[in-house]
Amino acid sequence: MPTGSALRTLLRLAVPMVLARASQSVITFADAIQVKHLGYQAIAATATGGLNVTLYIVLGWGTVFIIQSFVAQLVGKGARDDAPRFAWYGLAIAAAAALLGLAVIPWIDDALALTRYSEAVRRPMASYMAIRMLSVFPALGVEALGNWYGGLGNTWMQMVAGVITMVAAVVLNWILIDGHLGAPALGVDGAAVASTLASFAGFAFLAIGLWRRWGGAPRVRARGLSWHELGRVLRFGLPSGVNWFLEFAAFQLFVNVVLASLGDEIVAALNAVIAVNSIAFMPAFGLASAGAILAGQAIGRDDRDAVWPHVRTTLWCTMTWMGGIGLIYAVFPDRVLSMFASERSGHLVEIGGTMLVISAGWQLTDAIGMTLSETLRAAGDTAWSAGARLILAWLVFTPTAYVVVTRLDGGPVGAMLCLVGYLGLLAIAFIWRFRSGAWRRIQLLEPTLV
Repeated sequence: MPTGSALRTLLRLAVPMVLARASQSVITFADAIQVKHLGYQAIAATATGGLNVTLYIVLGWGTVFIIQSFVAQLVGKGARDDAPRFAWYGLAIAAAAALLGLAVIPWIDDALALTRYSEAVRRPMASYMAIRMLSVFPALGVEALGNWYGGLGNTWMQMVAGVITMVAAVVLNWILIDGHLGAPALGVDGAAVASTLASFAGFAFLAIGLWRRWGGAPRVRARGLSWHELGRVLRFGLPSGVNWFLEFAAFQLFVNVVLASLGDEIVAALNAVIAVNSIAFMPAFGLASAGAILAGQAIGRDDRDAVWPHVRTTLWCTMTWMGGIGLIYAVFPDRVLSMFASERSGHLVEIGGTMLVISAGWQLTDAIGMTLSETLRAAGDTAWSAGARLILAWLVFTPTAYVVVTRLDGGPVGAMLCLVGYLGLLAIAFIWRFRSGAWRRIQLLEPTLV
């Protein structure tokens, strides 16, 4: 058991981050829930489409997460006044990603035409994704500024932005999906428009807060910026972004290519399970991110021996939470998935219930993996993590899942068992890397700032 003071320190940072981290996952979850009355094809279109958009955004998310590591180490060094320019670096990365995202939109329909989705799923999914791609800048902007504030030790600013985003998404979905308050009934497109507007609302709060210096932020001026320092941010941030992207890409390739061949109903059921998991794991991810802030500040103080106590406390909390979630999945799978039930949902609950029970098997290993990977990221050990995910996701999980599902007729059960195995191997890899101590030798900050 960690000490009471250690728990209080972690939870003080983590509780706001739970809501902060949940916003985009809640958006996709809310979209799927609020279109369920339109049928399981609508669920498949919104849930899978939302995850496909997340696949693009996650590269930028992982990259701007490094902003938190830089700022946390600067705070630990007592160099808080050097932190403001990193907010601008984060916004620059978000803007660049948004411009590239606009160029991707015309190719979405052609890309989905290569899959085996039915027309009833493919067409609304393409339209949904095209609209959601307009939210790339605010989604990344919230992460960039939220991680900047988090590095300073203020996690409630991003929490407020997350709450604004989530509430706006749910309310606007109600208005635009079925056409309430005189608005047109846009169906699946209405969910996409609502999600995009909600993302801009959350970003607006943080942008105004940064300008008005809310939350104890130092004055943020565009001074002292350098291409060299931005390059250093990208040097450590891109491997982290690639890390997330490659893992997510392997999973989305699996969903869009392999599982799509099993039918719309199975795709809808799997995405319902993933949507539930994406919400349930957010408290653990918030805890892992908070633990990473404490680890980064310890490294900034050149007290690397203090990192393990923070990691130990974080592991205790994340594993307790995820273990409880796994127990709920194992005992009450149908009750959990009943949220997606409607007269037109078919056998979604029955199919998804079995998947949800199997997903209980990865909860503890996922808690270990996310805690240690976030700690390694705080230390700047991002390249190795990206390599581990590349090897395990693309050379182990993807080919194995393809063979199990398409050659051995493993179906959705085989698919889920492959996911359990993949996350277990990933946790083992991160345990080995952390115990090796290689992260202790990495120098994240510029020598001039050390």
